[in-house]
Amino acid sequence: MTSTVNRPEQAPAARQDSLNTKHMRRILASSFIGSAIEFYDFILYATAASIVFNHVFFADVPPAVGLFASFGTLAVGYVARPLGGAIFGHFGDRIGRKGVLIISMVMMGAATTAIGLLPTTAQIGIAAPILLVTLRIIQGLAVGGEWGGAMLVALEHAPAKRRGFAASFANMGGPAGAVLATLAVSAFSTLPDEAFISWGWRIPFLLSLVLIIIGLVIRLQVSETPLFLELEDKAEKKKIPVVEVFTKYPKNLVLGTIAGMSSYTVQGLMTVWAVSYAVGLGVDRTGVLNVKAVGATLTIVAIWFASRLSDKYGRKPVMLWGMIAGAVLAFPIIWLLQTGTLWGFAIGLFLANGIIQGVIFGPFGAFVAELFPTRMRYTGASLTYQSSSTLGAGFTPMIASGLVLAAGGELWLVAAAWAVSFLVCAACVLATKEGKDQDLSSEMR
Repeated sequence: MTSTVNRPEQAPAARQDSLNTKHMRRILASSFIGSAIEFYDFILYATAASIVFNHVFFADVPPAVGLFASFGTLAVGYVARPLGGAIFGHFGDRIGRKGVLIISMVMMGAATTAIGLLPTTAQIGIAAPILLVTLRIIQGLAVGGEWGGAMLVALEHAPAKRRGFAASFANMGGPAGAVLATLAVSAFSTLPDEAFISWGWRIPFLLSLVLIIIGLVIRLQVSETPLFLELEDKAEKKKIPVVEVFTKYPKNLVLGTIAGMSSYTVQGLMTVWAVSYAVGLGVDRTGVLNVKAVGATLTIVAIWFASRLSDKYGRKPVMLWGMIAGAVLAFPIIWLLQTGTLWGFAIGLFLANGIIQGVIFGPFGAFVAELFPTRMRYTGASLTYQSSSTLGAGFTPMIASGLVLAAGGELWLVAAAWAVSFLVCAACVLATKEGKDQDLSSEMR
């Protein structure tokens, strides 16, 4: 099967000499905004799962079981992400980055809007949670294809010495979407509990339709990447990129996946499990959500600085700084959560998500992209990133809840698991090769 890639006349697909050209600014904006919109949808579900869905879709079981089931539906979306990365990555490496990004955005918008219209278990019985899980799977598939493409469109257009910063725009879009999602839920959470549980939570999901339309308008104006077009001219694409990733680059896939789990472990702990834990201790729900939004804003700032540092010092040193800080601060942050106060939750979340996660996540886009050659980069980077998100964040809320039960209500096991996992992730970063000065045009790697 052969394919061709349309080459827009208005935006020549050439490597940009600067990030400050009109076309490059459009590319970076598309990467940021597209990622923000898709992660708005994805994180919106995570927020609702921690405070709403156990009441709406699992109200006929004990509260602890309902919360566990709600987190289970959250995990399903994360499980679907690597599959989405493989599917969209395959076509992104075969027919181009741009087209699959448009498809992933439409899928995400449709699924999120449908969740906002979904009847409750009280209305249609067991069909409600079944449909919820189905739509969550579609969300997972869609976001699985989004990040790799959004990141590569920026990275493969950017000057070589600015790749880390350019790739980080997709990473900054994630927490930006989290801010939007959290503020949207927070705004409607001020409603009386009955109104919020009945209909208030649905409005942010329905707003996704408007955001998707905006994102599509921007994304349609971006050209295909020059590295992909060079590859097509040489006819060097492979029929099944995912097979080549697993057979020729299994070490890079495994090391990159485990390294990325550090960032996502923090995300799963602090933005999902810790939110539910704090609200369960009686901390004001709206206050918790507002703190979460501020924390995501700090993450964006940390990503911005860390990605720029990675262009100067390398991806590995910057990521290692964040991992070491995370291992050292795991117990103090968990202790802050145990205070059962808004200030304790705020300081803990600001340290974890605002600093630790941001420092690791800043260089991560370029880090995983530089592990794979162009002909399989979309597939390899997407599989690595999405697998780390599934293993790091998808199951962390359930694992943390289980560790708390095993420790008789204490949180020390959660802190210990966090610290140990970060040391393992740091070892995997040390085992990879630095990619900052790598020539991405070369396939002989």
